[in-house]
Formats: sequence, C-alpha cells, structure tokens
Amino acid sequence: MQEKETKKITRYEDLEIYRNTYGASIKVHKEIIFKLPNCEKYDLIDQLRRSSKAVPRLIAEGYSKRHQKAGFQKYLDDALAECNETAVSLKHCRDIYDIDCIDLIDLYDRSAKQIYRLSEIWSTFKRFKPDHHTHNQLRSRIQPQTNTQTSNEGPLPT
Repeated sequence: MQEKETKKITRYEDLEIYRNTYGASIKVHKEIIFKLPNCEKYDLIDQLRRSSKAVPRLIAEGYSKRHQKAGFQKYLDDALAECNETAVSLKHCRDIYDIDCIDLIDLYDRSAKQIYRLSEIWSTFKRFKPDHHTHNQLRSRIQPQTNTQTSNEGPLPT
C-alpha cells in the first residue's frame, strides 16, 4: 500500500485539526445559528458563536507556543474544552429545536479525539528533532480511526 504523501507542518494552517475546526465553525455560523429562535440570542446562539470560533483560534495560538511544552498543552486543553462545549450546544440544537446538525456533531466529536491524541503525544513528539518523517509519525497517530465511538470514553486506541 502506498503511503499518503503529506505536507510538512510549517504553520498552524497546515494542521488538519485547525482546518477541520475552522471549517466547522463557519458551518455553525452559516447553517445553524440563523435557525435558532430569537429567545436563544443570549444563550445558545451566543455560546455557539463563541465556542465554535474558539477552537481553531486556540489551536492557532497554541501552535505559536509549540516550542513550550506546557504552553502548547494549555492551549490544546482549552481547545478540547471548547470543542466539547460546541458539541453539547449542537446536541441542544438537535434535541430542542430539531435542527439537523448530526454531521457537525460528529465532526466536533472526532476533532475532540484528535485534539486529545495530539495533546497526549506532544511530549513524546517534542523529544525528536522535527523533520518530515517525524511530522508523518505525528499525523498518523492523531488521525481519527474509522470506527466511531459515540461516548466520551477517551480516545480510540492507536
């Protein structure tokens, strides 16, 4: 089987988790928020706006502190919390207002697992001098598995 060619990670936009969560935040704003009733303006709408935007922002900000083990870890922990918060808010949209957002919920659940794995392996990754081979190892360890887990029991085994 031929190995998938990957691009070297030189900026935060190269991180798949950043691209996925940025795209998801745009979908939340364009496809979900406007469907919510005005009575949710200061609760669910406000929360979704803030938490969905926070995930890619925290990943981008944390990436700039990647040379500081604890610095990057803190931002990844915060991004994971915002990711979970967004998933719960989307579940409220689905269950209270019958808004079809299952694809976004799944994306945020997968993203949370990716962030968790990235956070978990960051200390190991930092021991190596970053090069193309090391970046490929990192990518292969944080890619979501094909079988999906619906509970929050932690990451899927790698």
